[in-house]
Amino acid sequence: MSEGSNTLRASLNYEPVPLKFGTSGRRGLVADLTQLEVYINALAELEYLQSLPRTEGGIVRGESFYFACDLRPSSAGVLNERVERGGLAQAIAQAIADSGMKPVFLGRIPTPALASYAFESGKGSMMITGSHIPFDRNGYKTNTAHGELLKRDEAPIQTLVERVRARFYAQPLAESLFNSSGMFRDGSCELTPAIPDAAEAYLNRYSSFFAGQTLRGMKLLVYQHSAVGRDLLAELLRRFGAEVITAGRSETFVPIDTEAIDEQQLKVIEALAIAAWKEHGKFDAVVSTDGDSDWPLILAVDPADGPGSDVPCRVRFFGGDLVGMIVADYLQADAVVVPISCNDAVDLGTLKNFVEPKTRIGSPYVIAGMQAARDKGRKIVCGWEANGGFLLGSTLTCAGLTLRELPTRDAFLPILAVLLRAKAENVTVAASFDALPKRFSRAAPLKNFPRAISQRILARFSPGNDFNKEIAFIGDRPELTSKDSNLNGATVFRLIGIRAELEFFFNAGLGFGRIIRLNYTDGIRIYFSNGDVAHVRPSGNADELRIYAVADLQTRADFITQMAVAEPDGILRKLELAVAQ
Repeated sequence: MSEGSNTLRASLNYEPVPLKFGTSGRRGLVADLTQLEVYINALAELEYLQSLPRTEGGIVRGESFYFACDLRPSSAGVLNERVERGGLAQAIAQAIADSGMKPVFLGRIPTPALASYAFESGKGSMMITGSHIPFDRNGYKTNTAHGELLKRDEAPIQTLVERVRARFYAQPLAESLFNSSGMFRDGSCELTPAIPDAAEAYLNRYSSFFAGQTLRGMKLLVYQHSAVGRDLLAELLRRFGAEVITAGRSETFVPIDTEAIDEQQLKVIEALAIAAWKEHGKFDAVVSTDGDSDWPLILAVDPADGPGSDVPCRVRFFGGDLVGMIVADYLQADAVVVPISCNDAVDLGTLKNFVEPKTRIGSPYVIAGMQAARDKGRKIVCGWEANGGFLLGSTLTCAGLTLRELPTRDAFLPILAVLLRAKAENVTVAASFDALPKRFSRAAPLKNFPRAISQRILARFSPGNDFNKEIAFIGDRPELTSKDSNLNGATVFRLIGIRAELEFFFNAGLGFGRIIRLNYTDGIRIYFSNGDVAHVRPSGNADELRIYAVADLQTRADFITQMAVAEPDGILRKLELAVAQ
């Protein structure tokens, strides 16, 4: 027997797949998420937090460390299909204990409820969730005692991960916590009973600050599906006097991507709305969240046109980037931070003078942008993403009431603010959105799209791997819009070719004008002379290639995304074919 053949690593009966950082947090296929892999990464992150000073959100051995999870079966349950997987929460709890911390389970609650409670208490936290991504995936997200991990934290954490991995892989199998399948040798024990304090504190956060405001007279449908905050959302709205109807509750996990609601999901929601209307009469809106309840979903409900209609109502979905505009205006923000993928209506309306430099996609980048705005002296700072997740970067005070900053994505604040504003102004929810600048957006993913091919597409249509600037075409010549440097001759020539090639795919036959700008902040964002915008970017959390579209008409934005993800020969498939040749 060779040296090391009795080690844990040599005894594993599968090939480990390292867990990687996504746009925010770590995500992977459930089939790859052994308790060993989750434990290794979580333990390294805990050791990293322990290395930080208190002023940077560091934690101290012996303190409490909070964790919570969503309703995905693999989050806290062990699945026995082809191989035993799942039990992520148990792996996290063991890692917390083995790092010298006291694991405190806060239950199955929204990600922002966990974060808010932990930040208020000055404690670190981990949320076990796959957010909106497909059922066959999951992951977790770590917070310092002050906020989310940022991109600058990822490299030093990965160095620690490899050290921890080497340490545990070298252990003799007989002495390891784990078996040859990468699961706990003694099985996964039950989690300790959840402490309910965080859920109640999250509700009180909003019912206290907005005390005196009301939703009385509004009737709302809460689409519950498998969202972890489904009951808390209904309770919050009832506390403000709304009449709440619940529908669509599911014990099977439903992946809801509020950034890219498709026609099938809209039909499901509309069917629930029609049934509720027939049973309960007219109501004002449908609200919901994604799986871990940090992305909001808001739909207006309009009476169907004409007395002869075969249905009483229709639903209208509003993108999260528009939701954020209403909330920021309602909070009287003096600085807003959004990623480059957001609807450019924010540059045209009442917030246009408060827009900070646009960031890459992902909450860590938005959070960094909010910090930069605060450093410049801005007092009411907020941010949001195209999915609607709203980040509050400043503590607000009004009439002696305080709403503490919450620099992580939140769904409850935007839902509540949109409804409170409509009620206060005595207008419909639809009318609030109709008052925004007439720019319309839609996003859609092409699923099961290999990340390697996505990267080849970006490389094919970018002047360089590290090029992250915006250029404008003045006539046929590209020029940097920032004017901070000049393009060299080779890059000019390259960009002229890129423009010509992109116009072959995004062509006049599909209604596009000439390309007038290209932005490489995150992916490739293409601006056309007729006002259209098409943005191509790989997902940071799943094997998907996404298209974000903005146009002067909703039908046009919808058409762009439909043409992009059409099978088998939509625009994205043609881009794939181009890089395969």
